[in-house]
Amino acid sequence: MCQGPVIGTAMQTLESVPGELPPCWVMGQRYVRVLTEVGAVPWLIPLLPGDEATLRAIYDRLDGVFLTGGVDVDPAAYGEERHSHCERTDPARDWTELHLIRWALADHKPVFGVCRGIQAINVACGGSLYQDVGEQFPHAIKHNYFPTSANPARNYLAHPVRVSSGSRVGRLLGVEQIEVNSMHHQGIKRLAPGLAATAFAPDGLVEAVETTDDRFLIGVQWHPEEMAEAHDPMRRLFSAFVEAARGFRR
Repeated sequence: MCQGPVIGTAMQTLESVPGELPPCWVMGQRYVRVLTEVGAVPWLIPLLPGDEATLRAIYDRLDGVFLTGGVDVDPAAYGEERHSHCERTDPARDWTELHLIRWALADHKPVFGVCRGIQAINVACGGSLYQDVGEQFPHAIKHNYFPTSANPARNYLAHPVRVSSGSRVGRLLGVEQIEVNSMHHQGIKRLAPGLAATAFAPDGLVEAVETTDDRFLIGVQWHPEEMAEAHDPMRRLFSAFVEAARGFRR
């Protein structure tokens, strides 16, 4: 019987297809497989906006919170009007994840976020986002290397990131520069209080954050789950997170 720490991950809404499919919740398998490979027990969390009692009951059984990639964070969550380039959002997921992050921060429960996850962390802590990096961020490089039928690779190394050597992210990766994949069109605009930016793309866009105290909270803008099998530095991000959750459980 697995005795690993329990890691909660909110799912995402899949809208109904009339006559074919009712509304569903979904989650990419790769996230879950990487967590289990490093010793975690995954718990996929349903989206029940407004039902805080049920969400809290789930949260209280978790040892860590993992935040995955997905659709855009709704600009209403950080007090902005929707930009014309903002894409599909999932307010039920926003509600769920923002509650989980804020509770975890208050309890010093470990948190790890990737892609949309770093954005949700920043918003939960009081920051804001570029609703479209290409339109709103000066001198932006290309960040949206989303897979296509012609180029389906999710582990394509799109650009380097510069990592702060004294940071937790820097110590885990063990390098001051590393190549990453890139599948996003939003990014951190105003960094939230209490967070430190610890990795940057060549254009200066924030690519990693962590807390300024000793709590385990890390967000990265790339998708390390797609590279964890072949790249030890990416796997160490997950291993360290699960180890921190194991320590919290103890």
